[in-house]
Amino acid sequence: MALVGDNGAGKSTLIKSVVGIHPFDEGEVRFEGKPVSIHGPRDAARLGIEVVYQDLALADNLDVVANMFLGRERTRIGVMLDESSMEHAARETLDSLSVTSLRSVRQIVAGLSGGQRQAVAVAKAVMWNSKLVILDEPTAALGVAQTRQVLDLVRRLAERGLGVVIVSHNLHDIFECADRITVLRLGQRVAQFETATTNQEEVVHAITAGKLTHVPGMADAAAEA
Repeated sequence: MALVGDNGAGKSTLIKSVVGIHPFDEGEVRFEGKPVSIHGPRDAARLGIEVVYQDLALADNLDVVANMFLGRERTRIGVMLDESSMEHAARETLDSLSVTSLRSVRQIVAGLSGGQRQAVAVAKAVMWNSKLVILDEPTAALGVAQTRQVLDLVRRLAERGLGVVIVSHNLHDIFECADRITVLRLGQRVAQFETATTNQEEVVHAITAGKLTHVPGMADAAAEA
């Protein structure tokens, strides 16, 4: 599912609310058909919801393995890091996603390209029995070849049976990898399309002129009048 909308449409607020960073004012959250309560990222992670933010949240001074296990390190004999086990799991996850651009899982992240960094961030998100992966602007600032790698990676996530939500301003990228498109405008869902049966012009029209169920601020203005 692609989530699109102009600046201020509510895309980032929505995904941050889904993972418990912002509370919802009203309504109900359902996951796998059941009502759930999400009060923070740990609750979301326990359900299998992971987010790859635009800044990727990677530690540049650490290698790929250390980044993928950051905060979830495996230990043996109580306190010693189980480097061998973590390295094997990191390689296995990257291989399962057909990530072939990395020379070694012991490369320092600071030396990776934008596409390689994105691949590491995605692999980090999916190695914890994830069921839903949310990607925030995954192709921002990437070149043509790196963008192709990331879009192929997004499709492979879906092929593995994961739910994938991609937030992007790039409609070309969205039509490349998404099955459905949801349009937000001023915090409201104004349209939903099947990618195969729509076009960019129709989506742009919904982004800029989609019909709102109510105009924000009008009710308050009317009450004050």
